[in-house]
Amino acid sequence: METKNKHHRKQHPGNIALAIAAAVILLTVLFYLINYLVGKNYYIETNDAQVESFINPVSARISGYIKQVNFDEHQPVVKGDTLVLIDDREYKEKFAEAQADVDDAKARIEVLAASIRSAESGTEVNKNDIEAAKARLYEQTRDFARYKNLVKDEAATGSDLDLAQSKYNVSLSEFNASKNMLKTNYAKINELKTQQKLLTANLEQKRAVLELAKINLVYTVIRAPYTGILGRKAILEGQQVQVGQPLVSIVNEKYKWVTANFKETQVDGMYPGQPVDIEVDAITNKVFHGQIEAIAASTGAKFSLLPPDNATGNFVKIIQRIPVKIKFTSTDIQGIKAGMNVFVKVKKKSK
Repeated sequence: METKNKHHRKQHPGNIALAIAAAVILLTVLFYLINYLVGKNYYIETNDAQVESFINPVSARISGYIKQVNFDEHQPVVKGDTLVLIDDREYKEKFAEAQADVDDAKARIEVLAASIRSAESGTEVNKNDIEAAKARLYEQTRDFARYKNLVKDEAATGSDLDLAQSKYNVSLSEFNASKNMLKTNYAKINELKTQQKLLTANLEQKRAVLELAKINLVYTVIRAPYTGILGRKAILEGQQVQVGQPLVSIVNEKYKWVTANFKETQVDGMYPGQPVDIEVDAITNKVFHGQIEAIAASTGAKFSLLPPDNATGNFVKIIQRIPVKIKFTSTDIQGIKAGMNVFVKVKKKSK
């Protein structure tokens, strides 16, 4: 005979597991819901954000054939490392030619300076000659005047007076010739000094050409502008490159930041220095820290090549995005690469 205990059936183990799973799911949903509500009250969030860094192309400053390529793709480099060597034979010849032109101009100036010094020494001789001619003229002037008086007194003959006058005329001519010679030497010195100025200007021009040739010779060695990581390798030895042609890109690993595009309804109350939590999609279970460095003065659409014009009559209201620059305060960001997607949370300002 069956007893009444049969009415108390045992629960099936599957039902217990299902109930536990349902409870876990419910608790999980409640946990995330509470976190969402709390986060919504205390944080401003967006996943429209990416890591940024300076990515600069390393370009050729001169044209020529690539002699040697000293890097591989995605290679770390230090500032000053040699990346590319351009065939420098032509530039060495131009430098040597410019150096020879400078040396020639210097030699011409030195020869001219010697001529000026010689002419200036000649003026001293001219001055001495003038003084000697002046003394002789003074003496012949007195003799001529004396003979005039002697002729009047019939103490000398007319031939004596003619001789005295002849000597006076010769002395006067020598005196005038000495003065004219001094003037000629001064004019010659001025002319030489004018030529010296022209040669000096020509020398400066040739020095400028030499400096340009030196700069171009230096440009045959292309170095890393700063420490970073190189991009793709797209050049080969023997390739002809032109002035301004990009050879390789380099990513600056020293400075990274996040550009977060917040909705226009989210930026009210944001300020530079505001703390930010950063989660990188590629790096799980780790939160990086940063702070707002700058808030754009315009929406991203206004910076576009063709900004929208709402006056055309086809107006549809779209929530705009404001770019916000966030700098990392965490130092362990070596694994973060430019272009990575991130999720940022900005702590609201306490009222």
